[in-house]
Amino acid sequence: MKITTKQLTQTALLLAICIVSQFFKNTSIFITGPIINAALILEVLSVGLAGGIILCVITPITSFFITGSPIMAAIPAILPAVMIGNIILVLCIWFFCKHFKFNFKLYAGMAAGAIFKALFMGIVIAEILLPIFGGHFPPKQLVLIKFTFSFAQLITACIGSIYASILWIPLKKVLKEDTVKV
Repeated sequence: MKITTKQLTQTALLLAICIVSQFFKNTSIFITGPIINAALILEVLSVGLAGGIILCVITPITSFFITGSPIMAAIPAILPAVMIGNIILVLCIWFFCKHFKFNFKLYAGMAAGAIFKALFMGIVIAEILLPIFGGHFPPKQLVLIKFTFSFAQLITACIGSIYASILWIPLKKVLKEDTVKV
């Protein structure tokens, strides 16, 4: 796959948006999460699957360095689980857009991606990694962490999907020669 200057620029711009939003992560995941998810969705729609996966891998790393998450510092295995959860989101959207012909395939891909991302992260992080490695967290904090890496992921992916849907309407007209056919 040949990456064009335009695609590289789009990826860099969306990564910059993600990095800026990550400075607000300690305020609320409901600010940062939807912005990151919207950027991931817009990346896969405008650049393609490879660009989407690249952003899925880079954003949790930049988030860790920017916010210094004590949870990820205590349980480093959460970082690849977040990456995979993000990849599941973009894979679902890409798959639905590439392989289905019905009118609302983008929205179906967003819904499936949000659900599967939340399920994956809820099972792997909240039900496997935290019970094994999270014994040193107080019980009340553990409940909040489990919520953050399960149900909150569904909420932020859905909000991010709404943002991406709104932004995609004008963007697909501007980027029409390089876009996924939605």
